[in-house]
Amino acid sequence: MIGDVVDTYTDLFKIDQNLDRLVKNIELLNYLNPLNIEQEKKSFFACKYRFNPSFNYRKIKFDPYRLQRLFFSQRLERIEDDEIRKLFQDIIYEYSGLIQCIETIGSGKNFYYNSLKVFGTPKERDVENARFILHFEDEDPGESMQKKHSATDAEKYFRKFSERYDFDFTIKKSTNISASAMVLNASETLLLKKNYQFSDNELQVLANHEIGVHMVTTFNGKSQPLKIFSNGFVNNTETQEGLAVFSEYMSGSLTLKRMKELAYRVIAADSLIKGYDFKDTFDLLYSQYKLDREAAWQITLRAHRGGGFTKDYLYLTGLKKIYDYYHNNEDISLLLTGKVTLENKQHISKLQDLGLASKGLHITDSFAKNLNTNKKLDFILSNLK
Repeated sequence: MIGDVVDTYTDLFKIDQNLDRLVKNIELLNYLNPLNIEQEKKSFFACKYRFNPSFNYRKIKFDPYRLQRLFFSQRLERIEDDEIRKLFQDIIYEYSGLIQCIETIGSGKNFYYNSLKVFGTPKERDVENARFILHFEDEDPGESMQKKHSATDAEKYFRKFSERYDFDFTIKKSTNISASAMVLNASETLLLKKNYQFSDNELQVLANHEIGVHMVTTFNGKSQPLKIFSNGFVNNTETQEGLAVFSEYMSGSLTLKRMKELAYRVIAADSLIKGYDFKDTFDLLYSQYKLDREAAWQITLRAHRGGGFTKDYLYLTGLKKIYDYYHNNEDISLLLTGKVTLENKQHISKLQDLGLASKGLHITDSFAKNLNTNKKLDFILSNLK
């Protein structure tokens, strides 16, 4: 069956394979996380938050100009179907934007403007949503929020959690990541922050977020006939992060504290367009919003790495879209077929009908039943604009 499809769409598969070879070099987060986070954190705290950190980044292992040229040399006119040709054209522009991001990491405003082109910036509605969430009083954290598990403990927990899924992946520990955990799609690797302490709730959140969605869509994407499902559709970050946080919600591990964290990320991303530097954003979160300094540092670091990275506001907008999508009884499994987007669900269905895509091999298990019992979260999510 798949052989017949390949024969019918020879040019399409050739272009898809070419793009797959080229895109292997451009895993943005691999380059974006500073190499000297811990040292700069100590210096920043020691100087009482008066001087901006100076971050170092990995050297690029490819020629950005040559890679751009190879992307745009693809003979898209050979794809006869107008919709599929347009899909691939948009994807090439997206990959081009990611190359420009990587090329300008650490160059301040140049990187920020490239980040804006790829990820956008919060709208006033998004900032209002964030402030709406932050108006709610904190809940009693309880014992499940106490940080007591090492990265080694977390690795054991994630190994046990992943037994419910029929795929294998690598787990590595690193001091050079800005998050407590993250998935590297190309290498099928879950990175854990080496010197980090995890709470019971955080382990549950990360397992459902990183393994239950990001790893599921990684392996589903790699099982597809077309490699674009693995390498990513245009603007897939919003849908992928929305699904991942929604998995937290469905598993009953999403908390108001976590929702507030997503809201603070919107505030931090919005501070970039206002011209705030690192210490300004930190001061906004630490002095004005009264976040503890560890949390303020973490959120500020995520927003300012590279020179200004706006991606983090998409977690909240993505969650709202997926929440509404689910409650409209839409097919959520369609969005798990790879690194795809809600906006392209018609394209996914069409590719499946043509035999150019298959249903996902793996389904996020938390989506089988809604285990959320926090009515306040439902009130918040249903009232976001």
